[in-house]
Amino acid sequence: MKKSLGIIFLIISIFNPILAVENPLIFGKARFTVIAPELIRMEFATDSQFVDAPSLFAMNRTALSDAHTVTQVGNKYTIKTSRMEVRYVADNKPFSQKNIQITVYNQPKNYEWRIYSRDNKNLGGTLSTLDEIDGEVSTTPGLLSRNGWQLIDDTGKEIFINNWIAERPINHQRDLYFFAYGQDYKAALKALTTISGEIPINRKYVHGVWYCRWWNYTAQDFLDIVQGYKEHDFPLDILVMDMGWHTQKEATTGMGHAGQYGWTGYTWNKNLIPNPKRLIQTLHDDNIYVALNDHPHDGIRKHEAYYSPFMQAMGVDTINSNELLFNAGERKYMDNFFKYALKPSEDLGVDFWWLDWQQDYVIPKVLGYKNLNHLNWLNELYFKHSQEKGQRGLTFSRWAGLGSQRTPIQFSGDCASNWNVLKFEIPFTTSSGNAGCFFWAHDVGGFYGGDRNPELYVRWSQFALTTSSLRIHSVNDENLDRRPWLWGEQAEKALRQIYHLRSELMPYVYSSVYQSHSQSLPLLRGMYIEYPDLEEAYNQSQQYLFGDLLLAAPIVSPGVGETFVASQNVWFPPKAVWYDIFTNEKYEGGQTIEVKKDIYSTPLFVKGGTPLPMQPYTQRAASVPDTIVLRCYPGIVGETGSYELYEDDGISQDYKNGAYRLTKLSYTQQTANKAVINVEKMSGKGYKGEPKNRIYKVVLPMANKETNYILKVFHKSDNQN
Repeated sequence: MKKSLGIIFLIISIFNPILAVENPLIFGKARFTVIAPELIRMEFATDSQFVDAPSLFAMNRTALSDAHTVTQVGNKYTIKTSRMEVRYVADNKPFSQKNIQITVYNQPKNYEWRIYSRDNKNLGGTLSTLDEIDGEVSTTPGLLSRNGWQLIDDTGKEIFINNWIAERPINHQRDLYFFAYGQDYKAALKALTTISGEIPINRKYVHGVWYCRWWNYTAQDFLDIVQGYKEHDFPLDILVMDMGWHTQKEATTGMGHAGQYGWTGYTWNKNLIPNPKRLIQTLHDDNIYVALNDHPHDGIRKHEAYYSPFMQAMGVDTINSNELLFNAGERKYMDNFFKYALKPSEDLGVDFWWLDWQQDYVIPKVLGYKNLNHLNWLNELYFKHSQEKGQRGLTFSRWAGLGSQRTPIQFSGDCASNWNVLKFEIPFTTSSGNAGCFFWAHDVGGFYGGDRNPELYVRWSQFALTTSSLRIHSVNDENLDRRPWLWGEQAEKALRQIYHLRSELMPYVYSSVYQSHSQSLPLLRGMYIEYPDLEEAYNQSQQYLFGDLLLAAPIVSPGVGETFVASQNVWFPPKAVWYDIFTNEKYEGGQTIEVKKDIYSTPLFVKGGTPLPMQPYTQRAASVPDTIVLRCYPGIVGETGSYELYEDDGISQDYKNGAYRLTKLSYTQQTANKAVINVEKMSGKGYKGEPKNRIYKVVLPMANKETNYILKVFHKSDNQN
């Protein structure tokens, strides 16, 4: 019997020889690169000259996997990974239904992919902007699908040559990225960042509280706004100056936007802000960060303070020459643009720019390029420019497609103010994570329209509590200022509770951002990402997980009565217990319940059995706390829940070299009335501004006289209890 098996194996080996595992694999005019078990790149070039240069999507060309096998029968090749089987006939023709087939390993049955296959079970993606959206609209497809696969076509897209964008060789006819992940959505997102670039850790303050309004404020107005936040007991981290910071009526040339020339500008309006350096320094002294609005489409024009030195640097006669068109495709132009348009304000202390690009209808593509959209390229350039002082890159801009996960954070645009938009923003924000867009900063309350509805504004803010940033913004309308104390006593009280909780949650929020960076997990996750095998997880578009431990289901409809009681159906995932963060009410997992909430709270639940790291309330939410509050709810008996607290200096790139701290927190429910809470020894090299002493304050909302808690703390300097 053993001899027969040996003969059979010999016959199989002869007719299906196993090739030496190489990567990439070249079969005639096609090349296959196994990037991960979940991802294979498929190229076809008529001259067999393949592309190794990165593109705006595929940034990491060093990403290779050896977890595959290859067999050959004549000119037929089979590549197998743990996620898929690729069968290719090397006929020297472009990929077609005759020469390429892929079996995707999926549950409950495999998917047989062909070049003509269409994904009919996509879980949603995102949009570049919500400009003028007044209700639900369709999104572009995301990476995640219940079919278990996705195809990204990078054919013809520009590549990087000598650190600048360039056209791709004309003979490079197909460049396809095939993702096969079954129900392992986390593996799909990890494969995306493997080829397309990691999600960076944002500057900590962008996840705090923002004030922004389209209004021509004076320097004193800005100081009064900051003082107002103090007097009314609201936190604030960022002050954004919209177009009023720069001159507008002085602009008399260019292409304009929305009927006027003044949208683009780089010269401070000294009538409103006579001494911008002093204003910015005053704000910095109060730990407020400053951002400026930027519409760069008209470039640097004759009325600008730095027009002459800019033109001289470009080698152009300033007297006899016309103004230069904004030219993002020319390295010399962009180097000088950053030097003379942005750097003067940065030297005054401006922390980052709000890249408000809306002008593709004026110049559809970057000058000199056939397919290159401005936003893709500008996000890349602005992000790199923002790193020049050693800080983390920061681009506040609209989403520009796959690859934009490298250049956060995103501004979702000018949407209408109504209940339909609020309801849509929840599944939109969640599904955006399926495309790598993890950090939307919405216009809380809506940008325009509405009828000054305080209830709608409060509910929108409650949603923003569990998003990337609690950021308000509104149109140039004297009746639409979203400072939270201007909307009535009831709304102010409800909003203060939300703003305070956002400040208190900052250690958890920032640790979740670190998780997005280290594990490629969205900040807001569709329930199916954590529970892909449960059908209920696919039917909960109005709820999501905010990090590992918080379950949110914001109210999106008007309430009734004096306190505007409204409800939301909430599915509580099984094998866990959940607690209302406002009332401490307990909910057993594995059921769907209608949860009712008045205006002073929102459906937000903590997973029991794991410490939730928080901080005492502070008006500057992004500051480094010396006290960590561990909020602990009972879990399931016999189980241990763990969480990692992440901390760094919040602004430099030193974290890439280990300058951070990770602290493992755990909670073990030993019996119904006994639990052990552990704070492990810190790891990491430490960071600038790290507290010399750390206080842990344990909050036990469900404790009673019969409950016995044991707290073990391992100090960062030793291993002693």
